[in-house]
Amino acid sequence: MPKTPAYLQIAADLRAQIVAGDIAPGSKLPSESALMRQHGVSRTVAKWAISVLKGEGLVEGRAGSGVYVREMRRLVRYAPNRSHRNSASTSPFASDAEQAGQQPSWEHASRHGTADERIAARLGIEPGAPIMRTDYRFMADGEPVQLSTSFEPLAVTAGTSVEWPEDGVAVGVVARMDHIGVHVDEQVERISDRAATPTEVEALCLPARSVQVQVIKRTYYADGVPVETADIVLPGSRYELVYRMPVE
Repeated sequence: MPKTPAYLQIAADLRAQIVAGDIAPGSKLPSESALMRQHGVSRTVAKWAISVLKGEGLVEGRAGSGVYVREMRRLVRYAPNRSHRNSASTSPFASDAEQAGQQPSWEHASRHGTADERIAARLGIEPGAPIMRTDYRFMADGEPVQLSTSFEPLAVTAGTSVEWPEDGVAVGVVARMDHIGVHVDEQVERISDRAATPTEVEALCLPARSVQVQVIKRTYYADGVPVETADIVLPGSRYELVYRMPVE
């Protein structure tokens, strides 16, 4: 097996101390010089290790003072509550941010397209069938915390008041589908992690070296028929996933 680069080993050691509380929020991180002496590495390696932690949101630099452990302000994605029906048209992300005391905002771009084989399989449609694709970047207090790309079969929404996800009469998949008489009754999520792509690194303001992200492949169903599927990308340092399920 290839050896883990020294800067990632140092970052992992510091991360473990931060998570365990051995280096408490507000505490100063060891300096680059201290890390060089402790681990027998160059200044460049020490700098890269600290950059990884900065990109993960665990630490922050203070001009002329050093690098300090940040107070963690993760958003909580509480899965069981995300698809509840209510009278308000609201974004689940907006609820996440507001519950964390942060100001939500997002960018979006929708366009018509056709389903490739991967998306067609997830939506239960033929490859080449018309779809609506929407790309999102979500921010909390101006900091990017989530990316999402959603796909909807236009056979369901074309010509309706909710065809364009962010420019219709309702916001959020469940509320939008309810508005056109499509009753979403199931949500399936598949979660994995992987290295961030260069595009994700740039969009989420992550360090460019071996950053991991969580990926949620989510699909909404109405009476067993997929009506929307999405790829959601989350930096683990900025979001906490919570699942609470009944035991039958």
